[in-house]
Amino acid sequence: MPDLSTIIKAYDVRGVVPDQWDESVARAIGSAFAEFVFLETGASSVVTAHDMRDSSVPLSRAFAEGVLSRGLDVVEAGLGSTDMLYFAAGSLDVPGAMFTASHNPAQYNGIKMCRAGAAPIGQDSGLAEIRSWSEALLEGGDPFDREPTGLGSVTSRDVLAEYSAYLNGLVDLSGIRPLKVVVDAGNGMGGHTVPVVLSGLPLEIVPMYFELDGSFPNHEANPLDPANLVDLQAAVVEHGGDIGLAFDGDADRVFVVDERGEPVSPSAVTALVAVRELARGVGTTIIHNLITSAAVPEIVREHGGEPVRTRVGHSFIKAEMARTDAVFGGEHSAHYYFRDFWRADTGMLAALHVLAALGEQTRTLSELTAEYSRYAASGEINSTVADAAGRVAAVREAYGADEDVRFDELDGLTVQLPDGAWFNLRASNTEPLLRLNVEAPDQARMTQVRDHVLEMVRA
Repeated sequence: MPDLSTIIKAYDVRGVVPDQWDESVARAIGSAFAEFVFLETGASSVVTAHDMRDSSVPLSRAFAEGVLSRGLDVVEAGLGSTDMLYFAAGSLDVPGAMFTASHNPAQYNGIKMCRAGAAPIGQDSGLAEIRSWSEALLEGGDPFDREPTGLGSVTSRDVLAEYSAYLNGLVDLSGIRPLKVVVDAGNGMGGHTVPVVLSGLPLEIVPMYFELDGSFPNHEANPLDPANLVDLQAAVVEHGGDIGLAFDGDADRVFVVDERGEPVSPSAVTALVAVRELARGVGTTIIHNLITSAAVPEIVREHGGEPVRTRVGHSFIKAEMARTDAVFGGEHSAHYYFRDFWRADTGMLAALHVLAALGEQTRTLSELTAEYSRYAASGEINSTVADAAGRVAAVREAYGADEDVRFDELDGLTVQLPDGAWFNLRASNTEPLLRLNVEAPDQARMTQVRDHVLEMVRA
């Protein structure tokens, strides 16, 4: 029997097909998911969508068979991005399941599940039960206490046009100055959604890798890795673009490149969008995770907002957004969350905000974003270690002698140094890795702190 502990992660299902999971596993998970949402809320239907990977259609159909077997209906939204699935779950007010492995290589696939209204499901909020019931089904058991009254039915619904209209209703680009926009879809779902969402606007789109291809023939669909931004950076300069946008495989994240071909940090994008959302006067709370630049809470306060710091991860961001009724949230990994989008993450809506901010004034993107970029950052640096806890303890001890150094352990170890430099060191949930992020007032100081901490981590 497949070992579901290896594929059901903290927030989703993710693994190699067919080695780690296949249609039989998808069918069991579909049954368990349907029973969970029925018992929790009385849900009568589930909406599904899938990306362009070869295994996505058979897996999603097997999942649907499991849902139908528990008497719930399935609404198939078909080919789409993850945030399009969240739109469907939000606008239809039904639970949803997106079949994608996001930025992972071609042999992977996965499921991102949510409650009605795009509310998250994680290990502590449903995934553990879904996994337990799925395991019982795969072993030939029947873990359920009720008999469904009959089989559910399947309907198809193309929500791409509705999704596009909804996003364009949130950010009006019709009056901006003309912009040349280079878009790298990475052969992922941005190639499907961008032409629809950005059509009819004063934008000249220069498309890169819009062909849907789950083998990712040009580069991995993971713009967080600088190597996968190189093509876009060169193309922006070559075409004289005003801005470059790179989407990950399931197009729920967006990365921004300025007119010089230089990446704009997700922290700067977070600050820029936060200022725009605060200016609307419909909310004051902005969520940011603890890896985000110190500039973000500073800028939020300067514009009359209240920054709230959270752990890394979408379930924590979404929980804090619900608790505080935050209007917006951003992460260093280029996930952007909007109250107006059911508190879900959408790279496309973030991209519309950046395009609007650029097109509503005459400065270049590098000039516009300079005011949101105040410090030097290392980016996330991974180190493979055998004893993560021991390495973190050694780093804490090394800095503990200075009474002016402050520590917190909200997520890993964050060390705040007296001169304004800080770093966070946290262990991966799934791999023997320590992740380091450093920020400092200038590049020289950042390099000094980074190298000192890495020396201890990798000793």
